[in-house]
Amino acid sequence: MTGEAVPPAAEAGSRVLARQRRLSAARFWARYRTHRAGLVGLAVLVLFILVALTAPLTVGSGVAGVTGAPGRPLEHPSAAFPLGTDRFGRDLLGLVVWGSRVSLLVGLLAAVLSVAIGALVGITTGHFRGPYGTVMMRITDWFLVMPTLVLAIALATVMSRSLGTVVVAIGVTSWPTTARLVRAQTLAVESRPYIERARALGGGHGHIMLRHVLPNVMPLVLAQTTLMISSSILAEATLAFLGMGDPTVVSWGGLLQDAREAGAISSGDWWYLVPPGIAIAAVALAFTLCGRAVESVLNPRLGVAR
Repeated sequence: MTGEAVPPAAEAGSRVLARQRRLSAARFWARYRTHRAGLVGLAVLVLFILVALTAPLTVGSGVAGVTGAPGRPLEHPSAAFPLGTDRFGRDLLGLVVWGSRVSLLVGLLAAVLSVAIGALVGITTGHFRGPYGTVMMRITDWFLVMPTLVLAIALATVMSRSLGTVVVAIGVTSWPTTARLVRAQTLAVESRPYIERARALGGGHGHIMLRHVLPNVMPLVLAQTTLMISSSILAEATLAFLGMGDPTVVSWGGLLQDAREAGAISSGDWWYLVPPGIAIAAVALAFTLCGRAVESVLNPRLGVAR
């Protein structure tokens, strides 16, 4: 009934659970701090996230804010335009800052979609080892041997050119590695004695997968998500560079594609290529460093170098 007093034992149990969660978070951060490379990657990520979040304040609302005071096409870096201008006379610094929002968002969403599909396939194939598991693993093997970029390009070609298409194209073609890893972890978890006790006590498939398997594979899923974000950002930049992205938005890969079309490589307009290229490389490296550190903290037996 509404308004009933909470039993003292339940209230104490809630306090204990909350305390254990705080201690777990504190232990995780204490171990993470020992990884110097992970701290460097985290600092770089925080910087780029702050730049992306404050873009409307620093460069205006959308591309219109960047093109409010255009300069001459392909102008060298100067006090007015620290990174120069593109072939349309737009401020490249503003374009790089605003493009960070699109690249980071697409990378995050594509990584989440990819890891979600991989975790679902990995847990279910590790639990159901009959015909379903066999068929799904053969499909996973097919995706593994096929070039991910080729599949993403083919999918992006037949769908409308939008950010959603890029997210789907990356997410549905890059999940097999996660599925393999999660399946192996699921098999290891289900071989433990308490799983047999849960089955003997009447635990169904859903109970075992959600209450026992999923919590044990979540650390692996978390680490894999962090690693997948860097791959997704690179994949988004590649698709945009090949002209498969949304032409109405600004992204780092789209800036590289514009530079290629403008002939920046042959004409020596290095300021058109270097800023978005460095941004892509820096964010991808930062996510990789964070992912390796998280992986090492959650599974110290991996022995990842600090």
